[in-house]
Amino acid sequence: MQRYNTKQIKVGKVAIGGDAPISVQSMTFSKTRDVKATLEQIQRLYFAGCDIVRCAVFNKEDITGLEQIKKESPLPIVADIHFNYAYALAVAKFVDAIRINPGNIGGKDRIKAVVEACKEHSIPIRIGVNSGSLEEQFEKAHGRSVKGMVESALYNIRLLEEFDFTDIAVSLKSSDVPKTMEAYRALRPLVDYPFHLGVTEAGTTFHATIKSAIALGGLLLEGIGDTMRVSITGELEEEIKVAKAILQDTGRQKSGLNIISCPTCGRLQSDLMKAIKIVEEKTKHITMPLNVSVMGCVVNAIGEAKGADVAIAFGKGNGLVMRNGEVVAKLKESELVDRFLAELEDEIKLRQSK
Repeated sequence: MQRYNTKQIKVGKVAIGGDAPISVQSMTFSKTRDVKATLEQIQRLYFAGCDIVRCAVFNKEDITGLEQIKKESPLPIVADIHFNYAYALAVAKFVDAIRINPGNIGGKDRIKAVVEACKEHSIPIRIGVNSGSLEEQFEKAHGRSVKGMVESALYNIRLLEEFDFTDIAVSLKSSDVPKTMEAYRALRPLVDYPFHLGVTEAGTTFHATIKSAIALGGLLLEGIGDTMRVSITGELEEEIKVAKAILQDTGRQKSGLNIISCPTCGRLQSDLMKAIKIVEEKTKHITMPLNVSVMGCVVNAIGEAKGADVAIAFGKGNGLVMRNGEVVAKLKESELVDRFLAELEDEIKLRQSK
């Protein structure tokens, strides 16, 4: 699957663009001046598998807090700046990147000042264009449209380039899925900077998951995207979980299990839901990319199981455990999951030893 070739930048030690893996980002929702709470959230994100974290800077106390947070954070820190460009100048000394929304940070002189600070400390800038906060000239000319978003991005890219700055990433976010996708598609052929993908204000877990799967997953399948955030209201670990799933199911990242299970129907002759819950819980630590199958009836079970690395094929009161297409055990239903897990761990050890 071909991916657009983009310029590579670095946020701390994390490479973005070029041939670098697509990184997953999130953002703390605590007040950044609350160092303890913010660090706790960053730790949660780190253990969930996040690559980069963004923290809001709204006042001088946030600047002080962020400096302390940076010293203890296990993740690279992006400072999120709105309205007050002076905050960007202050934090550029110690953070790993700056995110600005050019539509609300002020005039050309202020953007130039931010650029000079970032150049001095060798950190990149993410230009964050949102359909809801375009510069007045673009909203007046084009409304909150894709055209307005793209024109805003191009204007601000050229502005940074005018100041001889090219360590840039770009995002074009809208709460509208088709508009988000169209904006990224429209800008992609025009610049070679890496793209940060996201749907802004996506909502709670259910709605944000659907919107992000469509928009981010669709763009990734088209080869567009270098880093991403799934924005979910108040759900840190869930953001990372959904993002990782999108990366895996689009084929952009091979990590962890791809669990294949059949839809529930009247043909079930086993407690498939119980088995799946146990399998998901007992295997969530696994990072090796493997296909596993847990199928609940004889109609599709054997065929799917033959194509999996390790599988359960349930029958009536009993079933088969299969490995690489071969039957390794025929057992009672109550014994199948334990044997499946044992075979899975053995398969992992075998592959690790090669």
